[in-house]
Amino acid sequence: MSQGQPRRPQAEQEAMTYGDIFQVSGELASKPVAPRDAAAAQAAESIVLGQTQKGGPAAVMQSAADMNVRRGVLGPDDVTDATREHGVSISQDDVGGHRVITESVAGEVVGRYAVAGEEEPAAPPLSALNPISMTIGQALESVALSAGDKAVDESDAAAIQAVESRATGRNQVIPGGVASEAQSAAKHNARTMAEDRKIKLRDVLAGASSKLPDDRAVTKEDADAALGAEIRNKADMSTHPGGVAASMAAAARLNQQQQ
Repeated sequence: MSQGQPRRPQAEQEAMTYGDIFQVSGELASKPVAPRDAAAAQAAESIVLGQTQKGGPAAVMQSAADMNVRRGVLGPDDVTDATREHGVSISQDDVGGHRVITESVAGEVVGRYAVAGEEEPAAPPLSALNPISMTIGQALESVALSAGDKAVDESDAAAIQAVESRATGRNQVIPGGVASEAQSAAKHNARTMAEDRKIKLRDVLAGASSKLPDDRAVTKEDADAALGAEIRNKADMSTHPGGVAASMAAAARLNQQQQ
């Protein structure tokens, strides 16, 4: 038994931390890079820049997180407390005709780079390059990246219905819409024991924009509606990291920053 006791400190020593891959200080520097952290960074880049940047902070975080999972330091659903509480943010400024992108994790800058106008990535519908146009549909699609492997449950379906209703202005669920699919998935999953047979968020939310007859930019009120619906339908009244409520809140913050 004594031989097994030192293993956890050894695993912690082998963890790839934020301080190993970025020039950060403080508490974040000693934190292992977690899979949910990387997923949140990928979602933020996809929303704001139209795609995940090759060799960018999100890609670097994903590589480090994958290594930590392979080493057994972290599980595939782990998230750091700092990221859970403070999130991932992206801001942009116009400097000499170039967009200067700044990416931060828990308030610590992990990347800053310039993108020339002609090199800007192609924008998805309604131009996610302009955070003011970050829509409810696009924010739902980002959940497929940040929490795509989560099985859909009642809290997810309720949050999706809440934001679909706010996007369309209709109180009823739209047949064949994203909320209808989420409700069907939640009912199926409640009757299904095997995890590999459950319907995941990525299955429901991929292409969410095309499933909304009307769409618009995310507001704080939309985020509040998603939060309320999600926690009301969870026994512990919590939200899922990178889930619908968290993604709506991130989208609303980014929209507000550009106003």
